[in-house]
Amino acid sequence: MPNIRHFVSLLLAFGGAALVLQPAMALAGPAAETVVEAPAGTVEGVTENGIASFKGIPYAAPPTGDLRWQPPVEPARWDGVRDASEFGPACYQPTVPGAANSIYHEELGPMSEDCLSLNIWAPEHASNAPVLVWIHGGALVSGASSFDMYDGSRLARQGVVVVSINYRLGALGFLAHPGLSAESPQGISGNYGLMDQIAALRWIESNISAFGGNPQNVTIAGESAGALSVMWLMTAPPARGLFDKAIMQSAYMISSPALKEAEHGHVSAEAMGTWLQEQLDAPDLAAMREMAPGELVNRAARAGYLIWSTVDGKLIPNQIAETFDRGAQAPVPVLAGFNSGEIRSLRRLLPPAPATSSGYEAKIREAYGDLAEVFLALYPADTIDESMLAATRDALYGWTAERLARKQTLLGQDGFLYLFDHGYPEADKAGLHAFHASEIPYVFGTIHETAPNWPKIPRNAQERELSDAMLQYWATFARDGQPRAHGQPDWPAYGAQAAFMVFDETPQTGTRLMGTRYALNEAVVCRRRAAGDQPWHWNVGIASPPLPPRAEGCQ
Repeated sequence: MPNIRHFVSLLLAFGGAALVLQPAMALAGPAAETVVEAPAGTVEGVTENGIASFKGIPYAAPPTGDLRWQPPVEPARWDGVRDASEFGPACYQPTVPGAANSIYHEELGPMSEDCLSLNIWAPEHASNAPVLVWIHGGALVSGASSFDMYDGSRLARQGVVVVSINYRLGALGFLAHPGLSAESPQGISGNYGLMDQIAALRWIESNISAFGGNPQNVTIAGESAGALSVMWLMTAPPARGLFDKAIMQSAYMISSPALKEAEHGHVSAEAMGTWLQEQLDAPDLAAMREMAPGELVNRAARAGYLIWSTVDGKLIPNQIAETFDRGAQAPVPVLAGFNSGEIRSLRRLLPPAPATSSGYEAKIREAYGDLAEVFLALYPADTIDESMLAATRDALYGWTAERLARKQTLLGQDGFLYLFDHGYPEADKAGLHAFHASEIPYVFGTIHETAPNWPKIPRNAQERELSDAMLQYWATFARDGQPRAHGQPDWPAYGAQAAFMVFDETPQTGTRLMGTRYALNEAVVCRRRAAGDQPWHWNVGIASPPLPPRAEGCQ
């Protein structure tokens, strides 16, 4: 497994009530118990300041014992009234040395394999309200729906029913293995975390109207690995019809291993699973199922097991890029974007920088061949660090965001593109201007509920006004597919003008965000796809292997 240890250390570092547009001001008021009778069972949550919240509701049976590495099973209806005042446990994830020092670190609380739960925030007395389903990031290895930054209260105050979900992570969520494929009626394995997300959407379809939501107006949303998940859901046939709009924040349209064959520079997913079994010293799948979950995920991480989705031909029929090229993705409006400083907090994505500008230029010419002049004009040798940051950002996040807007436009759907370029003193002082995930608290209105090491956002009117604008844009998109905010510019669809919105000090519109940078990355990925022996992810710039020659249909 070449470079697996590096990649895993990298990934573990890291995502009809009337809709009222109003500032998301905090309100003081007493909490009261609230009971809802849903088809799944009766739950008791809490109503505070006009928002009812219900936490830790199971949407699938515990995936334990023989159900480990099986598709999620519908839970039995519970008797009596279920307490829904506390979050459910987080899904198992590795204990990472030094993780407490990360800006993303947040205490998880209890972990369990019995983690397939969701949380709901709804306006009091909501009826037929739009629904926004949040899928957390964390490189498919870490994270939880319980993080303070994901609190849905302020978005719900805009008339939206907000749902956040847990899903299986790491080796417990994405292991493919020939033995598991043999157990499957479809002959596939892996992607259990994605199956969980689909199961949650089915639960929402059946139950959300009891909480005031409209099951016919569901928007799926996520950041980083959550946005990657949204792209998979857009390509997964079993998810079709379970959502009506999609939001992808810092998505990355990378290549994935195929189930049984080595393709695009990836070993097969089943081969990776067999390799992991050897690293765990497990004689068979039964022994792997008997292993304690904490021991399993930690040993898998230490061994260097890299978490991927699997192109299995059924749940994920093709590479995401291919599905979008075919126009076979879900025909829904999308809102997608990225942050200008994505890589500033993800420097492990970067290889060591060359000592000299001449060394940088030589490596680019060796790797990019006839495209080297274009690359060097965009990412010059006289600013190596900034060029490396920008090149990796554009290849992963910028290219993906604009591609999503372009492809949906070609389907006749609206695509809304954005760039988050907002900084503030503590982040900028740390060299983290508009870093990866820094838009999330602005979208949720939780700018003062971030993780302990997060650069502190100033408590002033300017920051709150930007947050109010962003959460209103997101809420109105969830309502009717047209993002709008009080006193702010109308957000134009991407369309023929390649329009976008930039969030800096205030929201402003522009056109042709990526320009030549998009064309370059499209050409690079096109050549790699045509050759079939190179992945496309963070192998960018000086980390790039020599590009394949120009192929038919590629620049």
